[in-house]
Amino acid sequence: MTKIIAHYDAYKKSMETTVKGILPEGVELESTVFYPGGGGQPSDTGTIKFDNTVLPIHGVKRIGGQLIHLTEGSELKAGQIIEGVIDWERRYQLMRTHTALHILCGVIWRDFGVQVTGGNMKALAARMDFELPEMSADFATAVQKAIDIEVALEREIKVKFLPRDEAFKIPDLIRTKINLLPPNIQEVRIVEIVGLDIQADGGTHVSNTCEIGQIKIVGHESKGKGNKRLRISVEDLTN
Repeated sequence: MTKIIAHYDAYKKSMETTVKGILPEGVELESTVFYPGGGGQPSDTGTIKFDNTVLPIHGVKRIGGQLIHLTEGSELKAGQIIEGVIDWERRYQLMRTHTALHILCGVIWRDFGVQVTGGNMKALAARMDFELPEMSADFATAVQKAIDIEVALEREIKVKFLPRDEAFKIPDLIRTKINLLPPNIQEVRIVEIVGLDIQADGGTHVSNTCEIGQIKIVGHESKGKGNKRLRISVEDLTN
């Protein structure tokens, strides 16, 4: 099984590792700094380097239980040492965006007590759906004010791993209406925005809310009875 370094260190940009296997779609590595995708967050892109060759990595995909780095890998061989380098600018934008969604989710859970029914993201833009009977412009304004406060408080963000039984002693650990955590997962990755939010989550995050920049609610809409959507953008802070 490929060791996913991104689960432990979201700020690591490159690594040296060994090619484990070759598939028509790409290569399997012993370890990787590439986030494989999940929870609405896309997989990383970047390059792998060996000898005098640089190959693009277009993404990461699970194929037959293997974590495959998608590339034209005909020149690679099992056992070969390579350097993997992620597209850091894109990754960091995704880290900021994913943490912004946790702030949004944390504020709405704290202030309104409703669960998440869906979500998705790309770099610096995302949407999240909530189990709400209605959503008004006033609601969006109130949430915006609460989000601004949380970013300004410069809350620390911590990641830890807990045995499944211990993790599920944490109240409201799963914020989605449907528990998407597979029953075979016996060690749960926990992401905590200290003082605001704690959830089971596999994605990459910044280490402090001040790194996010400015979160803007840019749209709200109904997606059916009891299902309402907020759209956000993430922008650099302006002086």
